[in-house]
Amino acid sequence: MKKAICGIALAAAAFTSAQAASISGLVNTGVGAAGTQDANYALTVLSGATVLPNDHAFISADNVWPVGKAWLANSADSKWITPTSNVGAWLDPVVDGVYDYRLKFDLTGFDPTTAAFTGRFAADNSVVVRLNGQEIANGHKFDSWRSFGASTGFIAGINTLDFIVTNGHQVDDNPTGLRAEFVSSVATAVPEPTTYAMLLAGLGLITYTARRRQA
Repeated sequence: MKKAICGIALAAAAFTSAQAASISGLVNTGVGAAGTQDANYALTVLSGATVLPNDHAFISADNVWPVGKAWLANSADSKWITPTSNVGAWLDPVVDGVYDYRLKFDLTGFDPTTAAFTGRFAADNSVVVRLNGQEIANGHKFDSWRSFGASTGFIAGINTLDFIVTNGHQVDDNPTGLRAEFVSSVATAVPEPTTYAMLLAGLGLITYTARRRQA
């Protein structure tokens, strides 16, 4: 009887400790050294004349125009990411440039119906935020933050979060970039089959023992 109770206690503890966890892979923009590629955010040019040397965004330097001037200043938590290593480059002189900054995160081992996150973003110019293809936020601010978040729309396995930035065309003085920070995230882990088995076995033994005592 004591062994069964101990087994249930251990299984329950394992179940409880595994429940609440932050979502791994939700990474702020600009993790890394200035001028290097942001390994977390893949970048695709959806329209516009900009030719990219690779498929990842670049991390901006601190206090280089427009960072800290027209745009929010970088911080220890996040930095601006841009299509080129020159954060102040004049882009899209003829047609609007549309840039898709994509972040992937994995919910394998978690119940996607329990997942949620909140965050904030800034962009030059406008941005649409999409979780697995569904819009969850939009806005246009580069000198202050706008909020975004989701509590539905997650799927098992790999999820995608797209920040699609549209840079309105003009001949000069036309940089573009994205800044994003995650404030909170949570998902419930799916317990291992052995945890369920231990709980069921312990409960079964307790029930059997109780019935024998009543007989």
